[in-house]
Amino acid sequence: MPYIKIWIHAVWSTYNREPFLNEEVRPKVFEHIKDNAKSKGIYLDEINGYSDHVHCTISMNAEQNIATIMNLLKGESSYWINKNKLINFNFGWQDEYFAVSVSTSQIDIVRQYIRNQVEHHSKITFQQEYEDFIKKYNFEI
Repeated sequence: MPYIKIWIHAVWSTYNREPFLNEEVRPKVFEHIKDNAKSKGIYLDEINGYSDHVHCTISMNAEQNIATIMNLLKGESSYWINKNKLINFNFGWQDEYFAVSVSTSQIDIVRQYIRNQVEHHSKITFQQEYEDFIKKYNFEI
């Protein structure tokens, strides 16, 4: 059996960054995403976000890849949100997402960052956070 520990910090947003994930909807969506991940053998360690986006840490195993994990989490959750009419509009996630590796020595820092999303976004917008991620991780857009 291989011993693998690959931590991923993933971030994705609502379609057009619409603020559909209000304080009532957010916990339901995050709980559902976590339950769905577990049922699919995806170890979703931490999840939180704000009105227009989601952050999570995921520990990948040998058979998983980022694209499949993201498709499973995003696709099923948007279907579930619409089926359960959690919002009054046709809900969807943007196609894009961020996914960066996290060193085991830094995972607690990233977890804390994710837990503090509401407080964090009382100071900066998701657009500012997005631009910071682009710069910090040298993404070419």
